[in-house]
Amino acid sequence: MNLSTDKKTSKKTLSWSSSLEDLLGKASKKSYEKLIDAGVREVSDFLWAFPLRVIELPPLRSFDHIEEGRIFIGRAKILNVQAKPNFRIKGRGKAMLYNIMVHVQDLLSDKILTLKWFNSYGSVTSKISKCTYIEFMGEASVFNGQSQFANPDFFPLETPDDPSPFSTVSNELKIQYPTINTVAGVQIKKFIDKIPKDLWDNIPETLPKVLVKNNNFLSLGDAFKVMHAKIKPTPELEAAAEKRLIYEEFFEDQLKIHLRRKYFKKPKAKKYEVSDAIYKNFAGLYPYELTDDQQKTLVDIRRDLISEHPMMRLVQGDVGCGKTTVAMIAAMIVIENGGQTALMCPTEALAMQHYSSALELFGNDTVKFKLILGSTPAKEKKLIQADLLSGEIDFIIGTHALIQETIQFKELALAIIDEQHKFGVDQRIKLTSKGQGTHCLIMSATPIPRSLSLTQYGDLDISSIKTMPSGRKGHKTRIVTEETYPQFLNFINTRLHLDEQIYVVVPAINESAEQEFHNLIDTLERFKKYFPKHVVEGLHGQMKADEKADIFKKFKAHEIDVLVSTSVIEVGINVLNATVMAIINPERFGLSSLHQLRGRVGRGDKPGFCFLVNDKKISALSMERLKVIENNTDGFKIAEEDLKLRGEGDLFGTDQSGSLAQKRLANIVLHADILYQAREDAFSLIKAQDPDIMKLLEKFSQDSHIFTTV
Repeated sequence: MNLSTDKKTSKKTLSWSSSLEDLLGKASKKSYEKLIDAGVREVSDFLWAFPLRVIELPPLRSFDHIEEGRIFIGRAKILNVQAKPNFRIKGRGKAMLYNIMVHVQDLLSDKILTLKWFNSYGSVTSKISKCTYIEFMGEASVFNGQSQFANPDFFPLETPDDPSPFSTVSNELKIQYPTINTVAGVQIKKFIDKIPKDLWDNIPETLPKVLVKNNNFLSLGDAFKVMHAKIKPTPELEAAAEKRLIYEEFFEDQLKIHLRRKYFKKPKAKKYEVSDAIYKNFAGLYPYELTDDQQKTLVDIRRDLISEHPMMRLVQGDVGCGKTTVAMIAAMIVIENGGQTALMCPTEALAMQHYSSALELFGNDTVKFKLILGSTPAKEKKLIQADLLSGEIDFIIGTHALIQETIQFKELALAIIDEQHKFGVDQRIKLTSKGQGTHCLIMSATPIPRSLSLTQYGDLDISSIKTMPSGRKGHKTRIVTEETYPQFLNFINTRLHLDEQIYVVVPAINESAEQEFHNLIDTLERFKKYFPKHVVEGLHGQMKADEKADIFKKFKAHEIDVLVSTSVIEVGINVLNATVMAIINPERFGLSSLHQLRGRVGRGDKPGFCFLVNDKKISALSMERLKVIENNTDGFKIAEEDLKLRGEGDLFGTDQSGSLAQKRLANIVLHADILYQAREDAFSLIKAQDPDIMKLLEKFSQDSHIFTTV
């Protein structure tokens, strides 16, 4: 966040918008480069690098006052030192690291305790061994009923009465910062300490004054000073500072979402309309009546297609609710009017499934369908490219291959994106930008909690399909343990003898030394031995496209009884005779992925069964996650739980490991009430054209990232 309007910073004067180099100088070049990579580019970015902990240091005391989990400062005589070699560092020098154990006796009482240092250089051993007395500071823990300290700070003393830097810090604050992109927290603190006091006293306000007053907020400056312990924090002050900054993040996001929505709705779009009679003909091609929710969603879509601006609609609904039916009818409306449609899928398996279903339903006579994949031969791709440009192809179905620069259209009217959570906004933009005012329809079988719909998907109109087509039996889910594994195999055997088919999903293809879970190769052999009278085949994403297509075809034709696969079958596979989904090592999958996988069964008039197979002990936390799936069929509930576990992702930039996270404090699950308030306030002031809001919108509109990235 840019907290200063002064962009012309002199070499002698720092402002919050000064570059990192102005603050750090050239002596810290390596750290400077790593911080730049992590998104710390201006002095103001350090404001969002909050301390991990702020601890008030205690006075020097006797060992009688040691409390587990509390910082303690003690003074002691060294009784003995033991240093055991642990391992040698690889590379040049190959220094040996030691585990050090030191027994010390309190100088203020007669108690003895243990100090330990792990993976320490030999110089640490040497330094401790030369000491007669030390003063140490660290957090106490208990081992076998005895107090001990792991990796405490220490200072050698010549005599028991020598002064030290620890015993003079009573009531001072120890501030511990996080590591950012391998730059240690100690170094981060040194950099933040370089920021002059006059800057800390002049942090400009960003929120409109009316919001600060009405919400009784701390000023932005005070909130940051509390978080960085420039003002001595109290629980009340910390809570007030956190609330202010959480609100700040949500409020800024809502302004950017408003700008992005306005930006995407700005172009003029061609209108695509059909009569009710033609529309009914399209719907009548399906062998079932559309549900009320499907019909309501199509009303939304038809309204969008005749508006003056591009449709930006997300259709969300549980696995098997009929989203694809809705999308296909939308495509037919566009094609009837001479426009082209592109359907982009995250996997080749899903693209092939959609292509096969479309041909089966519509034929290839009146509507010209084509499939393009990454594995499509170059010669065939060139023919497809030419036919797309001439308008010969009405409906192209494919993977990321669709967003290559060589793919151009005569009139791309509708872009359909399946499984939105597998793509980013930038990929959506690449596809829609291949036409003028292209309408966009996005499908997601991962239902979106309200809080997420207002943030990551806030620039979209949303239609929900909650009712399922009639006649579907659904599925039951059970956790399999070591004890119940034989019964699980017996159940599969029974379903096979009923002439039904089985999916077995594993988390990996090959075995590796780092893995502690099952792989496809071994599982395939195991199931061939379990069921020698049945056809058992394997499928994974690294197979050639024609090999995968052949496996799909054989499974659909019931030439394969048991399909052992990776999660390549997670979405889009539709074989009604497949009734059992067995997921091996389910703790390796996200909750939404597990919910998607079990949605492959119970899609017809036969009940489906999903087994979460653990033939080894798993952690209590993993078991708790699996019980969410076992006990819930509501995709919205599962999505909410998944969101709590994994977070919501990065909205307006590319998040990376070790970077300053785009969301620093705000959590859309934990702080949903603040999110809703920030959204209401933002849109209320936008509607009223508040002068302060207009200035903020103008400022954010200069940031191209909010229009081009997730």
